[in-house]
Amino acid sequence: MQEKLRIAVQAKGRLNEGSLKLLEESGIHLIFGSRNLVSPAKNFPVEVLYLRDDDIPQTVAYGAADVGIVGENEVLEKKEPVEIIKRLGFSRCRLSLAVPQQVDYTGPKWFEGKKIATSYPGILNDWLEKNQVNAEIHVINGSVEISPGIGLADAIFDIVSSGSTLVTNRLKEVEVVATSEAVMVRNHSLSTTKQAILDELIFRLESVQRAEGKKYILLNAPNDKIAEISAVLPGMKSPTVMPLAEEGWSSVHSVIDENDFWEVIGRLKKAGAEGILVIPIEKMIF
Repeated sequence: MQEKLRIAVQAKGRLNEGSLKLLEESGIHLIFGSRNLVSPAKNFPVEVLYLRDDDIPQTVAYGAADVGIVGENEVLEKKEPVEIIKRLGFSRCRLSLAVPQQVDYTGPKWFEGKKIATSYPGILNDWLEKNQVNAEIHVINGSVEISPGIGLADAIFDIVSSGSTLVTNRLKEVEVVATSEAVMVRNHSLSTTKQAILDELIFRLESVQRAEGKKYILLNAPNDKIAEISAVLPGMKSPTVMPLAEEGWSSVHSVIDENDFWEVIGRLKKAGAEGILVIPIEKMIF
């Protein structure tokens, strides 16, 4: 029986959606059942195990899963002996301390003697020790942000994305303790076969990640303007230039970053580019 690489992912939520989307874009097609805890792939030797996010680090550390896709916040909190092998660039957030909006916050020492509600006591305790602050940690699972409003705590320590939940609960962010994103972690003891599967998986993931935010651009340019246009379009190494049937003209191909798109387009038109065509990129393989 062929060995399969078992990947633990969050059972539901945004991290689940991002993980499955990334695997699908990497050409891995999973077989979904109505109540399956494990989804095998049809075309690649992996299977996906669905778990609570806070169970993933331990499951990988103990070898029940070979790798996991999980928020870095859970890796920091659980302190399990797993290795972060790839940052995946989605589900970005920060772990922050927040206090009621009316508080005149003066710095870390404000928390001295205060009660702080959190679902991440390990990370919070490390920060308190580092800043030599004595505070009471009140562990809550879920709805941490309501704690100050109902008198359970003086402040909270929680995940912050947009900050809108804090505003809704009349809180303000005062200290960013750590940042987090989806990461891939691995067990330290993989067989040679599983390591080879993991290497191929990472190669595919990186090809997808490189293409994010990139556009393939084709344009026509008079030959006497190619040097000027090429300076605007450096591409991965240099633009590709091919002669057109019409004498004195060439087609120029390159890759640009979407963040710079409109600025680059304006400079290209000013330099004499015509017939500009922009195409999305799915994969970039080096």
